[in-house]
Amino acid sequence: MRLIISALCLAGIATIALADERMGIVNDDLTKKECGACHMAFPAGFLPKRSWEALMGNLKDHFGEDASLSAESTAAIRDYLLANAADASGKARGFARGLAADQTPLRISELPRFKREHGTFSEATMKKVGSMSNCAGCHRGAEQGYFDDD
Repeated sequence: MRLIISALCLAGIATIALADERMGIVNDDLTKKECGACHMAFPAGFLPKRSWEALMGNLKDHFGEDASLSAESTAAIRDYLLANAADASGKARGFARGLAADQTPLRISELPRFKREHGTFSEATMKKVGSMSNCAGCHRGAEQGYFDDD
């Protein structure tokens, strides 16, 4: 089995399939449409419920932009994000693991695991990807929930 996996990796076939950890995909059409209109629609499992509540509670000032939606759309997206948040099962998982209960990160790049795995972006990397929020700039499987870059 190990030999087969190694051969697939060498052939480039299993690069995405053998990802470190799959974060899940955004499988809600409204969330994909509205959030994905400006940036990649991030998997809800990246952040805890309290972070999604804070983000969805202030769409008028969403990182300096007015991302306001109808009350119905806001509620539907919030419900989807909360149901699929990193701590939706009652225990933090993924990138939110290890967050203190009083921490409410508003950016995925603020998470300890993100910082640990990514360090500081070089000027060349920033030029290439444009922003730390452009996961797909480095992780070609990001839209499918794969963020491993090995």
